[in-house]
Amino acid sequence: MGSEARKRSREKLREQREREKRAAKRNKTLLVLGGAALVVLLVVGVGYAVLTYGQGDEYDGPLATTTLQDDGSVVMADEGVEAPVVEVYADYQCPACRQFELLNGDLLKERAAEGEAIVHFRPVSIFAQQPVPISSNSLRAGAAARAAADHDLFVQYNDLLFENQPTEGREGFDVDELKGWFREAGGDDTQGAEFDERLDSEAEVVTEFTEKFLPALTQDATEQIGEETLGTMVLADLLKWGDENGHDSSFLDGTYTGEIIDATGTAYTRYSGDNAFRGTPSVYINGELLDNNSAMTARGLSEAIASAGPGEVETRPMGDGGDADNP
Repeated sequence: MGSEARKRSREKLREQREREKRAAKRNKTLLVLGGAALVVLLVVGVGYAVLTYGQGDEYDGPLATTTLQDDGSVVMADEGVEAPVVEVYADYQCPACRQFELLNGDLLKERAAEGEAIVHFRPVSIFAQQPVPISSNSLRAGAAARAAADHDLFVQYNDLLFENQPTEGREGFDVDELKGWFREAGGDDTQGAEFDERLDSEAEVVTEFTEKFLPALTQDATEQIGEETLGTMVLADLLKWGDENGHDSSFLDGTYTGEIIDATGTAYTRYSGDNAFRGTPSVYINGELLDNNSAMTARGLSEAIASAGPGEVETRPMGDGGDADNP
């Protein structure tokens, strides 16, 4: 949204790109063959090419309408738009997701505003089974983003979460920070009070889940079914096993923390084969998974959107959670 934090993040990427360019020039080798000079340029790594190729411009224009869906996801598109559906699966603790947001977040806003794409944000938590703090950071941020969506501030809050993403493995996304960012996203006093109350409740659920419930469940499952079998189970499967074996997960019912966990489990079962969901970020256009060259560059994503036909949003708007009907 053009914030100073976002600008600083982009500037760091630009500085890194310049450093790499200077390094490449220093490693250039000049070969003289038959009186003709051939310049051999050092080939940079694929990861760096993905990071810098086709970086998009910052978008400060109006946002398309956002509509909260019945599964907690958010669709950004004005009413009646017929365009490719771009689904973005992301975890707020995922460094590669932050990279995607910095590179392509503004592109998606612009395409949605121009009616050229229907953007479907699908927050998940692939780190929910990891040790604290990575698990608690991920779940707390996901629940906070869902609470922001109740007040039609999801996109603004989504930006702030990625701008302020903690270093992986360190404590972050604490409750006071999350509350402050909601105000920065545009929440007024009344909305802020409601957001704070919900966030306090979700934070307690996250702590209960990550520090008590999941460790006990994991230990019991390891002893009863073995570490090898446990390693093949996604979290949704483990919770189902737990409910059948004395680990009642009903405290997650009706919570945004539970909703994020459910959304993650659904992602693993929604697609199969070459389109299977394997991690974040995962970007689909009309149900087709994009490769990294397309998803992680502005040019690649822009071309993929331009070459796709209209798609359909598979979820339904929440009864009183959005400002527009399903696109």
